[in-house]
Amino acid sequence: MTLAIIGTGNMAKGLATVFAGNDIVFGSRNPSDTALSIADAVAKADIVFLAVPYDAAADVVAAANGFAGKIVVDLTNPMKADFSGLAIGFSTSAAEEIARLAPQAKVVKGFNTLFASVLQNGGKAAGTPATVLLAGDDADAVAEVEALVNAAGLKAIVAGPLAASRNIEAVAALNIGLGYGQGKGTDIAPTWVGI
Repeated sequence: MTLAIIGTGNMAKGLATVFAGNDIVFGSRNPSDTALSIADAVAKADIVFLAVPYDAAADVVAAANGFAGKIVVDLTNPMKADFSGLAIGFSTSAAEEIARLAPQAKVVKGFNTLFASVLQNGGKAAGTPATVLLAGDDADAVAEVEALVNAAGLKAIVAGPLAASRNIEAVAALNIGLGYGQGKGTDIAPTWVGI
């Protein structure tokens, strides 16, 4: 299986660590020796990870020709510029907005509740495998991402259809507030016990 990671920042590096056993290509607006163009990376991929800021998502969707026919895992969080909370939510989510921009893609929300440092630590927070909350409207696409997450040693929990991303993004905002706003650090991650 080939995974395309769009972005070359800390989250992208973390995903590459977690999925090291798979074929990985990086896509960037600025292709280099280590990253293809976004369109070329997407063309090679079975699953695409959108590891860019939410504000860049529309440009990436356009550069990827709408991700037609691809499973796209959306890591974005639509945070306000000062990280004081979500810029959108309740009636929509970043994932739903990306799905509207890419109607021929199979969008799955995931990994947005984890800090890059948790991913770079092999998907563990305080030594425990992190939980990855997933949401999506295409059951087969969600199941494929769920299997990939579990095979990488993390714990996948399917939260529901893509509209559940509104809740998942709120959980991410809370985690960001705890980690950065309250100084709890980035070796933390939300989870549910008993599931």
